[in-house]
Amino acid sequence: MSTVTVPAQVPSVAEDCEQLRKAFSGWGTNEELIISILAHRNAAQRKSIRQTYAETYEEDLLKALDKELTNDFERVVKLWTLDPAERDAFLANEATKKWTSSNQVLVEIACARSPQELLLARQAYHTHFKKSLEEDVAHHTTGDFRKLLVPLVSSYRYDGDEVNMTLAKTEAKILHENILKKAYSHEDLIRILATRSKAQINATLNHYKNEFGQDINKDLKADPKDEFLAILRATVKCLTCPEKYFEKVLRLAINKRGTDEGGLTRVVVTRAEVDMQVIKEVFHRRNTVSLDHAIAKDTGGDYEKMLLALTGHGDA
Repeated sequence: MSTVTVPAQVPSVAEDCEQLRKAFSGWGTNEELIISILAHRNAAQRKSIRQTYAETYEEDLLKALDKELTNDFERVVKLWTLDPAERDAFLANEATKKWTSSNQVLVEIACARSPQELLLARQAYHTHFKKSLEEDVAHHTTGDFRKLLVPLVSSYRYDGDEVNMTLAKTEAKILHENILKKAYSHEDLIRILATRSKAQINATLNHYKNEFGQDINKDLKADPKDEFLAILRATVKCLTCPEKYFEKVLRLAINKRGTDEGGLTRVVVTRAEVDMQVIKEVFHRRNTVSLDHAIAKDTGGDYEKMLLALTGHGDA
């Protein structure tokens, strides 16, 4: 499901570091060399490169990249070079500091990651920002958004496949009753979405559809302009079908008048090693054009080359 292509014969870490150092030295930066190395190494390999680079040259690789690169290309390379948990911590911190009610990044991190990945992101947040993710989320959000987001980012869900069907029926009814009453921030609705395992939520929402005639997300579209309902729908999608959620983020990022590079970069770097292959298939079915083609049409230069390398495009 990953679209990252790692060569069969990977050079030694020392060699990769030496080549990167070479890419930074002399007149101008050798961007193609940087892409050929970093875009074709997995998370563990990139972590080793960063450690060895710091030990060898007494400089953080991220600082070197910061000095040498600019704009969207700099952001995609730096985010990609980060350890996944560090990256999530950085994105979450950015989302809390620039918080708006339409920002769904915190939902992505809380709901589209495994419980263990969310826990590691929260630990990385402690290390880097000397406070907890949940205290920052609580500080920067208000009202119903705070009521939902604080328990979501604090959650450590059960990650197994076991499902209680009696509970699924009971909780489907609770969700339906609260949605009928438009009690969208009711504590029981939030409790179910924020604490139940993904398998349990899937069972509950399947029962919801069978019993009440349509998907819960259709019922959560009562007011298309309501941003809290949009966050609730994003929560459900990230928990039950993340590939469809991320396809939509990509579609909107590319189809906007002027590309939303923030959304495009974030989805590519966070999903390339997870489920990008599936997202690409969903994108192709939904848009009758390949994701690679859409990216190539909407971006340019080294930024385009890096994105295409991460999405597994043959020429990158």
